[in-house]
Amino acid sequence: MNVENRLANKKRRSQKIAFGIFSFTSYSVVALLFVILAFIVVKGIGAISWEFISEMPKNGMTEGGIFPAIVGTLCLVLASMIFAFPIGVLAAIYLNEYVKAGWPKKIIKQMTNNLAGVPSIVFGLFGMSLFVNKLGFGDSILAGGLTLGLLVLPVIIRTTEEALKSVDDTFRQASLALGASKWETTSKIVFPIAFPNIITGLILSIGRVSGETAPILFTVAAYFLPKLPTSIFDQAMALPYHLYVISTSGTNIEASRSMAYGTALILIIIVLISNLLANGLRKYYGKKVKMN
Repeated sequence: MNVENRLANKKRRSQKIAFGIFSFTSYSVVALLFVILAFIVVKGIGAISWEFISEMPKNGMTEGGIFPAIVGTLCLVLASMIFAFPIGVLAAIYLNEYVKAGWPKKIIKQMTNNLAGVPSIVFGLFGMSLFVNKLGFGDSILAGGLTLGLLVLPVIIRTTEEALKSVDDTFRQASLALGASKWETTSKIVFPIAFPNIITGLILSIGRVSGETAPILFTVAAYFLPKLPTSIFDQAMALPYHLYVISTSGTNIEASRSMAYGTALILIIIVLISNLLANGLRKYYGKKVKMN
């Protein structure tokens, strides 16, 4: 009996230690996130004003505002999502619902995983070679958006696949048993149920696209362009590249540093708002699925 008690106590101690380590790690990550956010807020809040958000940059970007960079970033996010989200979702539906298990499916999945691990600067070089030079789009929102779309395509495919896998097979079997076709089952039963989780891929993609610098450096970003783009074939400023330039320009260091922190804060706010909107969309469709 004493041996059993000792073993039970040992298991409980081991369990408490393990939970303690996991809790400490989790809270440390959250604390680190808040430290970073607090640092950016404290350093950047002084630069934030209506003029900073709404005006054009002046005097080599050490004065004025960042409005063209905000608009350019939003245009790039929109262009990349219009390209990547439908293609990624359709590719995942094909892989999960139509391709049978075997070596072709394994190869496609492996290539998708490998594509997700390619450095972003490689995507930038590829986008410059294909979209800017070969297809003749030039340095433009279209070239930048397509490059960023390729960058996040593996993320959307994998998250959509996981969302589709989470749908119980009984829904598919019941639909097919009632005489529905494979496509009707997928489009009217499986996809609506999985859609709230598919939005997760959209959220992750928006966050990554918003902060990428290397791909837009080769395909769209302008150093100093105090005007708004009028078409998808125009160059544009973007917040990540703007942040990089004013942080490394070396002119009027104090003013540049203040603008850099302010730009970083605006970028974080844009990503946060985008994520909140996407989460709201996910909750909305999640409630519709439960009601149906």
